[in-house]
Amino acid sequence: MPRFVVEADGGSRGNPGPAGYGAVVLDPASGETLAERAEFIGVATNNVAEYKGLIAGLTAARDLASDAEVLVRMDSKLVVEQMSGRWKIKHPDMKPLAAEAARILPRAQVTYEWIPRERNKHADRLANEAMDAGKRGEQWEPSASSAALDASAARSLSTPPPSGPPGDAAAGAAAARAALAASRGVPAAGADTLFGSPAAAGTAEARAASAPAPSRTSATCSAPAEAGADTLFAEDAPGSAGAATAAAAAPAAGQGWGPDMGAPATFVLLRHGETALTPQKRFSGSGGSDPELSPAGRRQAAAVAEALAARGTVQTVISSPLLRCRETARAVADRLGLDVTVEQGLREVDFGAWEGLTFAEVQERFPDDLQAWLDSPKAAPTGGGESFAAATRRISATRDRLLAVHAGRTVLLVTHVTPVKILVRLALGAPPESLFRMELSAASLSAVAYYADGNASVRLLNDSSHLR
Repeated sequence: MPRFVVEADGGSRGNPGPAGYGAVVLDPASGETLAERAEFIGVATNNVAEYKGLIAGLTAARDLASDAEVLVRMDSKLVVEQMSGRWKIKHPDMKPLAAEAARILPRAQVTYEWIPRERNKHADRLANEAMDAGKRGEQWEPSASSAALDASAARSLSTPPPSGPPGDAAAGAAAARAALAASRGVPAAGADTLFGSPAAAGTAEARAASAPAPSRTSATCSAPAEAGADTLFAEDAPGSAGAATAAAAAPAAGQGWGPDMGAPATFVLLRHGETALTPQKRFSGSGGSDPELSPAGRRQAAAVAEALAARGTVQTVISSPLLRCRETARAVADRLGLDVTVEQGLREVDFGAWEGLTFAEVQERFPDDLQAWLDSPKAAPTGGGESFAAATRRISATRDRLLAVHAGRTVLLVTHVTPVKILVRLALGAPPESLFRMELSAASLSAVAYYADGNASVRLLNDSSHLR
């Protein structure tokens, strides 16, 4: 039975906006291009364009050999998970496209694999070429002649199957993919992205290749923002993410033909949008008025929902029980066609008698309690609030529980300043004082990838100015 790799992508300049797709059929043994497809499709969304690219790629593979076994590789987590049957298809525009893609080849012949965007450059280039051609009012033209591609296809179909042990075929395919990736100027293991994970992240080389870019953090200690945690001081919890957690979180073998080192569980950390208290920098934890999003906060939630939909990597949405987080999570989940799960462990710290006050007001009314709180993570806010030490234990336990359930998946956690900072600090293994140099804007995004060997990598995108 012939084997092909289909790589497909789609894009929209505006989402919705002028859109196009690209798809390529490859020989997995040699990495040779067998067919290319691209087209400008007018005004559409990213997801529609991605599905159109999938349909074009599968059709091209079927035209080469209707009995072929096809590995589809895409950087759209949405399309991969929906076509694999793990995600429901709720959006009315997606249902007919998914049904059309499913009819092209028998389901048993098609396997889907998510890859980082950096490893989908061929299809991405074709999609952009198609959009550029459409902008000029032209049709896309392939970069290679039809005759050359036909010759490549003929050579592929005439190649005999490997005669060595079963593992030789997988190793050969993996080597071909590595060579193909190298020819495109990217690491074979793939580079870590903010909202996804490498296909082979279990090796030290892969982790080195996906090391996080420098984060944009504040170099000064500021007064507390909404949660009061911009002066956060916490201590390590006894159950940090170590070998026991890593073993529980170790993902099952992924799909594909090459060796699978296991993908990390990636927690995308989203601070909720603004409330009326946020610009005033008032303490707002789990023991206060539970404010709703302000108009600015709702705009931020809608904007971050579009940004996450464009990436298409989030598989699950989990929210703090507080209203501002649930509203933010609902905006994202509705855009992604997902449900929201509420997790009590993601709630903000209870700031006791300090709820609703500014830092200056707390300093005036409770100077001794505030100083004790700043000096020790074991000190609680006035009136029976939660200490940062207790919050760290709670959040660490929540992290470990979620890792065990969502191994190898990309999960959006919609939460607050304190939980985000604690998760980031523990992942970095940084000392408590490092938290004095972190600032989290409303609706800002961070991500932590937890690997099977207990290591973690952190990405910060702490700038929500574009969401206003």
